[in-house]
Amino acid sequence: MTTDLPRVRELILRHGWNSTCYQLVNPGFRYWFSAQQEAFVGYVEYAGTRIVAGAPVCEYARLKDVVAEFEAASRKQGLGVCYFASEAHLESVIGGNPGYSTLLLGAQPVWEPGELVHKMHAKPSLRSQLHRAWNKHVRVEEWSAAQATNNPELRKVLVEWLSTRGLPSLHFLVEPETLSNLEDRRIFVAKQHDVVRGFLNISPVPERHGWLVEQFVRGHHAPNGTVELMLHTAAEKLWEDKFEYLTLGLSPLIPFGGYLAEAPPAIIRFLLRWARAHGKRFYDFGGLEFFKSKFEPERWEPIYAISNEPRFSLRSLYAIACAFTNGKPVQTVLAGFSKAVGQELRWITRADR
Repeated sequence: MTTDLPRVRELILRHGWNSTCYQLVNPGFRYWFSAQQEAFVGYVEYAGTRIVAGAPVCEYARLKDVVAEFEAASRKQGLGVCYFASEAHLESVIGGNPGYSTLLLGAQPVWEPGELVHKMHAKPSLRSQLHRAWNKHVRVEEWSAAQATNNPELRKVLVEWLSTRGLPSLHFLVEPETLSNLEDRRIFVAKQHDVVRGFLNISPVPERHGWLVEQFVRGHHAPNGTVELMLHTAAEKLWEDKFEYLTLGLSPLIPFGGYLAEAPPAIIRFLLRWARAHGKRFYDFGGLEFFKSKFEPERWEPIYAISNEPRFSLRSLYAIACAFTNGKPVQTVLAGFSKAVGQELRWITRADR
């Protein structure tokens, strides 16, 4: 609720550790506040399940108690709980415990900002991308929140970028609407001859003294190398400001064993590989992984979904799908399929001409 946002923001800036913690100020979340601790949980509710965004926001020493309190309150209402996109803090407290099931969703790449800057200068392929953008007169500058909030030029390239997505706009932890709430975020804008070509939006991860890249937005006419130049500029600024942590967020459905020591059960691996192979019409998982890995992360951190049930159920999977689609997973996929077919028909028509 909007009336809770000041309290939510205050707790995030004090205790936020999960990389997605600041996204809890985005629209659409419900909030539960602990009666006993300085803590809250951001969640959505579908199919009899509370899908928690990341993990409870609180001191690490209090995390186990907050989980117990929140789950007790949920049980009283007959609701299950699933923590989606949880990280090491929560997994170390409840992962693998009796009564819980854990699904490895993928991993997120992590750098110290200065190391990322060095890699981009040292690796020829990345350095050449920077020069492509520079040679096309692309320059990146950081805008203030006041300058960027609801800016029509930024909104124009956001609309262009969203039009290229395979699915209608998703929500929950991939909310596209951030331009109306930039209070603690930082935004880096790429311009070519004073025309905005793209922007990069980052949100704070206070307890890790770092930042999450939320959005890489690229307009239709952005030259090659624009995205790389925006990331380079952001990392350089964070390095100058002595921040220690930068992540590009979750790469879902990565080929397990390539980056992480652990892997999900065989049946889950089969389903994830099937989705990776056949879901390209809607989302290019492989392309996203390739893009992030080319920057040679210092490490990949595992990202989990943890459910308070002995076996991860289809109900929990369905509730997660509802969380991202505002309760309309089937309609969203059908809309994405219709959009993809329309695009392919347009390509065929152009080819015939």
